[in-house]
Amino acid sequence: MASATQETAATHLSGPEPAASETGGPRLSGALVFVLSFAFALLFWQAFSASGLVREQDLPSMTATMGELWNLVQTGSFWAAFLQTARGWAIGLGLATLLAVPIGFVLGLSDLAGRAFRVPVEFLRPIPSAALIPLLFLTLGPTLESEVFLAAFGAFWPILVQTMYGVRDVDPVAIDTARSFGVPTRERLWRITLPSAVPYIATGMRIASAVALILAFTAELFMGTPGLGKLLNYAQSYGLTTQLYALALATGALGVCTHVLFTAAERRALRWHPSQRAEAV
Repeated sequence: MASATQETAATHLSGPEPAASETGGPRLSGALVFVLSFAFALLFWQAFSASGLVREQDLPSMTATMGELWNLVQTGSFWAAFLQTARGWAIGLGLATLLAVPIGFVLGLSDLAGRAFRVPVEFLRPIPSAALIPLLFLTLGPTLESEVFLAAFGAFWPILVQTMYGVRDVDPVAIDTARSFGVPTRERLWRITLPSAVPYIATGMRIASAVALILAFTAELFMGTPGLGKLLNYAQSYGLTTQLYALALATGALGVCTHVLFTAAERRALRWHPSQRAEAV
């Protein structure tokens, strides 16, 4: 009886056992699931290619493609193209962010501006960015400017819309309370509106990063702008199927890396936000 009482007291004094998230359980399991799913996809690729259901010319084996990718990463031309693709992506995303965030703030803060620009926004936003390729090819040609414009145009809209929603989602009670205490407009924007909009902006940038990469690669593929897309186009033209798949894997790896970096940066920068704290529970 005494030992049971002591165990109960020890339990109350030591507190509840830490949740799995506090020991890194969910994050570890999430990483493990990602690795296992990636490994399963590679094994399925190898098995499907070896089954004979498709020709080797149409779907090279996973091992052959990985070997070709390993040969490519040892060449300077591959890394030059890789950096050119990354440069077009980064400049396009940065330009889209610099334009979309302030415009989104203005449209979100002012009902009049939001209504006035609603028609142009709703008209331009659904336009497929790839539809601009012929126009850019005729005006700017296969240049870095064309790639940046295409990437920036596609990345602009997710950031703009998310910024507008973030500004409009501010708690009106917080705004009214600050106004009743005589807090200046600039301080209200800095201390209330901006923190409320930052999570939305971060989500918009994470979505836009993938869009910008896709469009930068598309410009290289169809316009001949230097980069991984141009190398892939050459591989397709000369029937180098294994190299084509290897370049596609390299582009996919770049996309995964950008997503992981943006997700990690968002989690680190928004540790204070309830959404990030909820994920840790």
